[in-house]
Amino acid sequence: MTLAWILIVPAIATLAALASRRAAPWVTLASAVVVLALSANAALMVAGGATLHEAFGGLSLDALSAVYLLLVAFVGVTAALYSIGYLRVHDAGHEGTTPRYRAYWPLYNLFMISMLGVPLVSDLAVIWIAIELTTIFSAFLVAYENRSAALEAAWKYVALTSVGAMIALFGMLVLYYGIHHAGQPVTWPGLLAAAPSLPPALLLVCFVLWLVGFGTKAGLVPMHTWLPDAHSQAPASICALLSGVEVSGALYMLLRIYPALVRNPGIAHPGNWYLVAGLLSVAVAAFLLLQVHDFKRLFAYSTIEHMGVILAACGLGMGAHELGTVYQFFAHAFTKSFCFYAAGMATIVFGTQEIAKVRGLMSRAPVAGWALLLGGLAIAGAPPFALFISEFQILATGFATGQYVATGLLTALLVLAFIAILYQVGRIVFGEPAQAAPRMKLPASSLAAMAIAFVPMLVFGFYLPPPLQALIHQAAALLGGTP
Repeated sequence: MTLAWILIVPAIATLAALASRRAAPWVTLASAVVVLALSANAALMVAGGATLHEAFGGLSLDALSAVYLLLVAFVGVTAALYSIGYLRVHDAGHEGTTPRYRAYWPLYNLFMISMLGVPLVSDLAVIWIAIELTTIFSAFLVAYENRSAALEAAWKYVALTSVGAMIALFGMLVLYYGIHHAGQPVTWPGLLAAAPSLPPALLLVCFVLWLVGFGTKAGLVPMHTWLPDAHSQAPASICALLSGVEVSGALYMLLRIYPALVRNPGIAHPGNWYLVAGLLSVAVAAFLLLQVHDFKRLFAYSTIEHMGVILAACGLGMGAHELGTVYQFFAHAFTKSFCFYAAGMATIVFGTQEIAKVRGLMSRAPVAGWALLLGGLAIAGAPPFALFISEFQILATGFATGQYVATGLLTALLVLAFIAILYQVGRIVFGEPAQAAPRMKLPASSLAAMAIAFVPMLVFGFYLPPPLQALIHQAAALLGGTP
């Protein structure tokens, strides 16, 4: 019952948070820690070679879904811990608005349940429902401050991603028909088993509908316009969840259909679809990073870039060398969450997110300054951080397989994004402050959450524990088309 309890525990925490406002933060944090422990235990079993099935086949876990489950569970812990101190300081500085503190914690737990359901549920249609539920629950959290800009961002988020969800649903219905016709269960293993006998046109129609539909939720260009608005208005803890793991859930769906495209003999070079879509997102995001004026939008554009990098990496792998793809997917989650935690601290210090008004963060709040600097270096792909390893692996694979033009273009865009991020972060951290100001004391729980998030961001750049390494290699093999 390990998998079932991963969903049951936050459901219990939701009820407890509704019953007691005072206990809600601590119940939510305890629930997140238990979920992480259960997820780690399940992932260890999968790393040992098992595929888990529970609830009469309604819940399952393989290597690729276990990687995503671990990411959701880990960021869920750090975001819950970060929220405790951050919301107290944040709400005190927004006296003219009515933040929904009492509703925050139950919604947080419901948001977590919906995200945890994406890797755990077996039936593809139910996974679609879980992804749509992530939108519903998180929209209220995006509008937490109850200001006009936050409400507008939440409505834009709901409207655009819901249209994308409807398009993805049409693709799901097409896929349902094909898998049922092949006599297989409508699950990921069933899709892989049915893929060689499915009509290529049916599979391609499903993929294109998913690319547009789930691509909207993932923030792929040109369906990305909701993402910077939502991430600039939501509390930093929710931005960490949105950018670190929620958008990855939609991208997870596109990664999971890739092995089916590879295994269908009638579809030639399916990686080209991924490569083109990925490069387009990376290119647009890299140029947007140069002209951004809000540092939370800076990291939002970086998310668009990294979603594109993961898709491009999948296309470059061509079903044979997907280790870089999985590692980029893995490393992005905790790196981006750390960046938003640092951005939240900078917002508390200066009371604004406008880059032009934020100077000298290092002298005003050294911890926040160092955090933002290290987060900027890490998300830009500098060594020795984890994203450097994944991006190096992706580019090495591209050049090794002779895809010089596409890999060269990706390299140039990554360099451009690197320069843009460090230029913007450098202005914030090292710029000359407009006037002298006293140093600020930052909330202890938020600093603790940043410290926890920093550990994997750094350590996994040069060392992976053997069970985690085995899990990532298994996920890469599964993504490459190995049943």
